[in-house]
Amino acid sequence: MNIDPTRVEFGWIMDFCAQALRNIIIGIGGKMDGFMMESKFGIAVSSELMAILAVATDLKDMRERMGRIVIGYSKSGDPVTTGDLEVDGAMTAWMVEALNPNLMQTVEGQPVFVHAGPFANIAIGQSSIIADRVGLKLSDYHVTESGFGADIGFEKFWNLKCRFSGLKPHCAVIVATIRALKCHGGAPVPRPGLPMPEEYKTENVGWVEKGCENLVHHINTVKKAGINPVVCINSFYLDTKNEIAAVKRIAEAAGAKAPVSEHWLKGGDGALEFADAVVDACNQPNNFKLLYELDMPIGKRIELIAKEVYGADGVSYTPDAEAKLKRMEKDPDISKLGMCMVKTHLSLSHDPNIKGVPKGWVLPVRDILTYKGAGFVVPVAGAISLMPGTSSNPAFRRIDVDVETGKVKGLF
Repeated sequence: MNIDPTRVEFGWIMDFCAQALRNIIIGIGGKMDGFMMESKFGIAVSSELMAILAVATDLKDMRERMGRIVIGYSKSGDPVTTGDLEVDGAMTAWMVEALNPNLMQTVEGQPVFVHAGPFANIAIGQSSIIADRVGLKLSDYHVTESGFGADIGFEKFWNLKCRFSGLKPHCAVIVATIRALKCHGGAPVPRPGLPMPEEYKTENVGWVEKGCENLVHHINTVKKAGINPVVCINSFYLDTKNEIAAVKRIAEAAGAKAPVSEHWLKGGDGALEFADAVVDACNQPNNFKLLYELDMPIGKRIELIAKEVYGADGVSYTPDAEAKLKRMEKDPDISKLGMCMVKTHLSLSHDPNIKGVPKGWVLPVRDILTYKGAGFVVPVAGAISLMPGTSSNPAFRRIDVDVETGKVKGLF
């Protein structure tokens, strides 16, 4: 097929954290060892297969999507698909059982479907359409998750999942903690593997109020979709009445109910006030509308999301990303695909160190991937990677085996 080894886009996938596999060289050896070329690994949740699992409506739809995956390009610039390689049938056979949602339960016995990968910083970040459709047939109220905040998880729910499924939500819940609001309001940023800074253990209403600027930004994003927002104040034992009162006051002034939920302490009984607020919001009229139509040029859509959802002043591109953008906008099979942004979940911007509501910044897009099977293009912003690494204090340091009993310890 005259595949260009410098334009193979579909890398290897493994459910593992290994930063050394992000960029690799394969094919070292003789002719039987394949082409020597640059390659890469990504974590399973970031793969197009996970995206297809989330957006497929049935087995027939998944089978068709499997054949449209672009694995790379020929030396003449034509896309090479899994269908061209004749591997799409086997891929579907491998995935056919995975299409069924996993039925699990909470500690209180409530049924839960766990299906697809919720990492909205590097993927679509949604529970599957199939799981939602099953849940809607079995309950009066169906709650579905979008990974991370309204800037990435909700935005993809709004403009990708709702578009693909045809389903419209009655309300959207934004979960907020006092600790997270303090972080966005000026408190020392916690570092993985280190103890929580002492500042988070004492009352500081000023930090909470400042951090609520970030919360209000998320509330406004939900309102742009025409959906009724509800802020769930996820309460913990260190939170004070004054801090909680500040969040309620600011959220309600922004147009969102803000009930306190103590499910962390009391389980379901602690979430009754919150549940009543959700029911009330669902009974209110809404005016759901998408942010963009698919006939809008790809570059305009990237800029629209950057400005309207993230709060950026504009978008910049690396030379490689800009060349890809121009090719995609000229390709009728790609130019009308959806938009699945890749961005850090730790900031409204591309920089995880910038908290609150940053001003005067530009979103840097360094690459644009094509997920033709899933049905969207994937602009990659900032330094975020599709293959995570281990943390600075990895859990394996605490895992061992009791040599007397043979039981594993330190997992929890």
